[in-house]
Amino acid sequence: MRYFFENCSLDTERRELHRGPELVPTTRQVFALLDYLIRNRDRVISKDDLADAIWDGRVVSDAAVTTRLNAARQAIGDSGQEQRLIKTLPRQGFRFVGIVQEAQGPPAGSPAMALDGKNASHLAHPEWPPRREIRNEADTPSGAPTNMPSVAVLPFANLSGDKEQDYFSDGITEDIITELSRFSQLFVIARNSSFTYKGKTVDVRQIGRELDVRYLLEGSIRRDGGRVWITAQLIDVLTGAHRWAERYDRELKDIFAVQEDVARTIVAVLADHVYVAELEHAKCKPTENLGAYDLYLRGMAEAYKWTREGSEAALRLFYRAIELDPEFPTPYGAAAMRFSVRKGFGWIVDRDQEIAEVRRLARRVMQLGKNDAIAFVHIGHSLAYVAKDLDDGVAMIDRALALNPNLGAAWAHSGWSRLWLGQADLAIEHFGRAMRLSPVDPGKFWPQEGTAHAHFFAGRYDEAYAWAATALRSRPDSHAALRIGAASGVLAGRCDEATRLAARLHEIDPALRPSTLNTVLGPYRNLDDVAKYADALRQAGLPD
Repeated sequence: MRYFFENCSLDTERRELHRGPELVPTTRQVFALLDYLIRNRDRVISKDDLADAIWDGRVVSDAAVTTRLNAARQAIGDSGQEQRLIKTLPRQGFRFVGIVQEAQGPPAGSPAMALDGKNASHLAHPEWPPRREIRNEADTPSGAPTNMPSVAVLPFANLSGDKEQDYFSDGITEDIITELSRFSQLFVIARNSSFTYKGKTVDVRQIGRELDVRYLLEGSIRRDGGRVWITAQLIDVLTGAHRWAERYDRELKDIFAVQEDVARTIVAVLADHVYVAELEHAKCKPTENLGAYDLYLRGMAEAYKWTREGSEAALRLFYRAIELDPEFPTPYGAAAMRFSVRKGFGWIVDRDQEIAEVRRLARRVMQLGKNDAIAFVHIGHSLAYVAKDLDDGVAMIDRALALNPNLGAAWAHSGWSRLWLGQADLAIEHFGRAMRLSPVDPGKFWPQEGTAHAHFFAGRYDEAYAWAATALRSRPDSHAALRIGAASGVLAGRCDEATRLAARLHEIDPALRPSTLNTVLGPYRNLDDVAKYADALRQAGLPD
């Protein structure tokens, strides 16, 4: 059995512990301790349990247990102070609280797996890495694909000799990801995880392991005047072999045709058949106006900066794109999403005006009648979060997921909308799907925060606190993570930690009060949830 958690893997057959690519040396007792805690992570383990399992029932001192626990924590990158993976419950025992996935069979890259890969090369849907059995409810939901080709598209290199042209190569890469995502027979890693490898020289097998995919698409783009040169190659990360490669020398006006050609060719290479309907609707040319498309790509480059200045610049560029081509739906959704970001970061200028504008943008997208999943998900979230039109927002997000089942951002947005509807367990499933589609996303704190909220409202305060702590490691001053961490911590009996988080929340947002909490929250359908949230923050020490 192999267990995967954070950046670690524990192989019980080989008796090996890895952190990332590194083998971590452990003593027999420390390895056995980790194995026992992980296998029994659904319950609290007492000192007597450990004595029976690790020390064969011998009398063991508290100091000996503490020493082994500290060594186990150090081996997996945890500590007694953080306790994000191994938690000590005073007067009760210990529990492994990390999120774990399990896999049977030999590890990826082993001789046995290589042989399996060769023998299975004739299959329509070779699977690598091996299928993982889902144990924890916070893991990938049962609906996640496990037997279909999986692919990640790495950022195409900009060979134009002009750093200012990065936005163009990044935008084309993102569009290829979106095109591949439309095919329900493929599992496609989301843009934000793929782009963590931009500018890095990394072994393809390592990327395959980190993203949990079998295939990588990489390439380059050079733009000069009215022409564009694109190279693309598809690599099997198990063997390192190139399954397909192509070069395109086209006029810039043919850029959408190139994107479609790349996506369709990859689908043909990776699967025996693709539904005709999927081929037919796989690509609708978004706009005839390349100037509007260029402005949209520039706007997205600004939006990904996640700054107030970048958000304002992006909004201006999206509106310019709309002016050039009023029939182009994507910038309408992108503009609406900027108003959601403004609310989330406290940058609102005129609340009533911005609500009205989100509704106007939504109406326009619906009037255009085009199947643009990106526009739908952005409009849907903005309708729900900014305008508080929850039912209409959920309908738009569901429509986006029907059009593009691999759209990681849509699953995250859907998780939040289900949370607001009071469907905590369904929200956890959708957040899990988002994290599986984008496993190394710099913005992974967002679905992690959502998962923490879902566990909180379901009454699972230990799990809620653990997820909040995970989110805070990625974004230490996240408003939502501090809020839910303090609220869940106090109800989990972690009063000192809850007080510390509430104090930090008050420091970064002195105006926030439990009585005004609703002003920063989404449209929760169950007002008792909001009251419970506010009361927990009050108990944690947030001043009223």
